Amino acid sequence: MLAVFKREVRAYFYSPIAYVLIGFYILLCSIFFLPNLYGGRADFNSNLSSMGFLLLFIVPILTMRIYAEDRKNGTEVLLMTTPVRLTGVVLGKYFAVLFVFLVMTAITLIYPIILAIFGNPPVSQIVGGYVGFILLGATFISIGVFASSLTENQIIAAVVAFVMLLVMWLMDAISSMLSGLLSKALSWFSLLARYSEFNLGILNISPIVYYLSFTAVFIFLTVRVIEKRRWSQG
Repeated sequence: MLAVFKREVRAYFYSPIAYVLIGFYILLCSIFFLPNLYGGRADFNSNLSSMGFLLLFIVPILTMRIYAEDRKNGTEVLLMTTPVRLTGVVLGKYFAVLFVFLVMTAITLIYPIILAIFGNPPVSQIVGGYVGFILLGATFISIGVFASSLTENQIIAAVVAFVMLLVMWLMDAISSMLSGLLSKALSWFSLLARYSEFNLGILNISPIVYYLSFTAVFIFLTVRVIEKRRWSQG
């Protein structure tokens, strides 16, 4: 798993994709931060919500190559025949994308640091917001990795991931327009319903377990997809 992780991290940072994405992401986050800087607003968690929305576009681009590229180049066969267990390969790739995401997130810590220098922001609320943001990003990445495992076309992988993430993002709004059992079912699948608690600085074990479970399910599905393809190829 560690060898796969290192290989994928090198692939990201030896190519322009990581630097372009990180630069673009930080640029947009900086634009969102300007009202805090010039308006004296200490509420940073609203920025985290906007940053979360950006993940709908960033994550599909970040994850689209993770399996699709291997299938297109024919290197997936090497991964399937490696002595490492298939689950280890999937986890290695997943953690590589997660690492890039965490690097992006770490850079954004400069914003609350600036607020702390010039004001008195609610630290506990910001910490809770970042915990929720990281869990939300980790869940999004598991969905993007799953989408990439379905096709060898990176553009299709990005589009599938974006559509899936968009549906997840709108699930809470859709459930609010409905009623009865269907509304409750959609609300249960809503990722944003749990994220709102973190945004208030509330750290409960239930939403943390929910995000981790959601991530584990999509990693499991990714393993099953690749395993099925390995057996079909003999």
